[in-house]
Amino acid sequence: MCSRDLLLPSANRQFVSCTLPDPRNWTAPAGPFRSRIALAAAHVVAEPLGDGDPTLTAEIDWDATLAYRRMLWSYGLGVAEAMDTAQRGMGLDWSGARELIRRSISEARAVEGLIACGAGTDHLDPRARHRVDEVIHAYEEQCAFVEGCGGRVILMASRALAAAAKTPEDYERVYSRILQQTEEHVILHWLGDLFDPALAGYWGFEDARRAMEVCVSIIQANQEKVDGIKISLLDAALEIEMRRLLPPGVRMYTGDDFGYPGLILGDEQGHSDALLGIFDAIAPAASAALQALDCGDVDEYNRVLAPTVPLSRTIFESPTYNYKTGIVFLAWLNGYQRHFRMIGGKESARSVVHLSRVLMQASAAGLLIDPDLACQRVKLFLAQAGVY
Repeated sequence: MCSRDLLLPSANRQFVSCTLPDPRNWTAPAGPFRSRIALAAAHVVAEPLGDGDPTLTAEIDWDATLAYRRMLWSYGLGVAEAMDTAQRGMGLDWSGARELIRRSISEARAVEGLIACGAGTDHLDPRARHRVDEVIHAYEEQCAFVEGCGGRVILMASRALAAAAKTPEDYERVYSRILQQTEEHVILHWLGDLFDPALAGYWGFEDARRAMEVCVSIIQANQEKVDGIKISLLDAALEIEMRRLLPPGVRMYTGDDFGYPGLILGDEQGHSDALLGIFDAIAPAASAALQALDCGDVDEYNRVLAPTVPLSRTIFESPTYNYKTGIVFLAWLNGYQRHFRMIGGKESARSVVHLSRVLMQASAAGLLIDPDLACQRVKLFLAQAGVY
């Protein structure tokens, strides 16, 4: 047992005192959520004893990685597998993603958990320029693998397509071709350049509203194959505008890790479902909020989610693509993995001060499930960083 009193580094090399409170008792749902679909984009747990170069080889602790997915399913959340939260394109290559998808789909079957899996083009050589036809073939290969495993496809945005496409018509050609071939309804994924700078100008335009017009046009032309679209632009107004343009039956999955409470709650003209990286870190609170929404208790929904927003804004602050570090840090503090290591060595992508803020805000949101363990581990972390 350790004292829960901490002295944490803050801005300008100052220190602030923090006492971790008793844990909150979160309740798992009795069954699936009724009012919203909610998927958590899940992280992977690195194997710390791998002997390869961690910047080149993604060695994964499969037991801990799959156990984390079982935790997400236990709270009623679905899993969005092999997405950017799993460091896809930032340490996890297609070879590792294939194994992750195969294992996770098998695990989902065993527990009857909801799962959808990312299919993209990341096995193409990133140093080469590719023709549009090569991009199509790459998408075909990955979609066929996901569906061959019995999974549902999330069609990820493609760096290779962003580099190869010369006009919006190139995007229309690629997406129409792929959607004509998939067996099941697909979730499209529009990942903004805050999450991946290589995706700037996606859909053929730098201007987001012109890009949105192209995307909506593609969905309208292929709506019989589109379950929905996840957009991660951190622009709530644009998401609402696009949501209102979608054909009937096509879902908007919010990927807005800043404005998710209001977007999921919605308005008189509709709501967003959820496919969020932050749900990896706030699974118990997200579950409790969605249970309240199912019961029509909007006040409780807002009360539970409100303190998670400052935490999410810190985790996803610029540079946004380094958000995975805060998510893995919390998983370690909460005992879901035995170490704070990441594939690609990305545990070093956030500062000690940043991660101290993550700890304090997670504590304020009631998201430290074992405060004594979290206290012990953060003291080890700070000592290693030379703070204590």
